[in-house]
Amino acid sequence: MLLTAPMIVLDVFSGLLMILLILLHSGRGGGLSDMFGGGIGAATSGSSVVERNLDRLTVATALVFFYSTVILAIRLS
Repeated sequence: MLLTAPMIVLDVFSGLLMILLILLHSGRGGGLSDMFGGGIGAATSGSSVVERNLDRLTVATALVFFYSTVILAIRLS
């Protein structure tokens, strides 16, 4: 019960961060790389470094959110 409050804070923070990171991803024609001028190179060479790092950060945040949710579900059941 002692670490339940910090786990809830971590869960909420990682959930909000994951929403923000997903919204930064490019859709059909825009996104973070186009916002900072990386759209020209991305059209010819696949995804840019910014997009790959954004993908990695999103996956890491999703894993933190998943594990904190599972731990909270086990503790509060």
